[in-house]
Amino acid sequence: MEHATWLENYFARVEQSCDEGRGAVEYIRSQGTKVGIKKARKRVGAFFTLTRRIYLNAHHYTYESSLESPHAWTLLIHETCHLKQGVVVALSIYGELEAWQTEFRVFQKISGKPLKPILNELLAMPLTMNRATLRRARQIMLEHAGKGYGAEWLPLYPIDKEIKYWVTRKESQPDNQLQNQ
Repeated sequence: MEHATWLENYFARVEQSCDEGRGAVEYIRSQGTKVGIKKARKRVGAFFTLTRRIYLNAHHYTYESSLESPHAWTLLIHETCHLKQGVVVALSIYGELEAWQTEFRVFQKISGKPLKPILNELLAMPLTMNRATLRRARQIMLEHAGKGYGAEWLPLYPIDKEIKYWVTRKESQPDNQLQNQ
């Protein structure tokens, strides 16, 4: 299958899956984001790059399998969430928590399949700058995806707020300041 044909079919599947999928594809198209399939660490389902590209991991997906996999569709929504957050927020546990919650809420909605109890715990967490909550979110991510996922390397807060925390030892407030950064 040619890349252009696959991409249009993949976008159609994601768009038809749910409102969040339609919004993700609309955002990707409006930003001119390139989407493809490329090998990465095995623990990663998909990833974005600093050049604002999104790739599904070739260890897990092919052109054909990605068209039939609701998980492949929700991974696009997850990575689009990161592009909307911007790199500073995306490369933090706070940013991952938001993307994971979005991904698994949508997966549950479109697949109708129950989630593992540990993922239900993650979905029940508030999206907050509370360090204990973010530490637990990191732990859940590592339990679910494994150490090769990379969450162990990310700061809890976006790096600018993490540095401020290490200097002042005060948790970031208020939570809504991170929206639309």
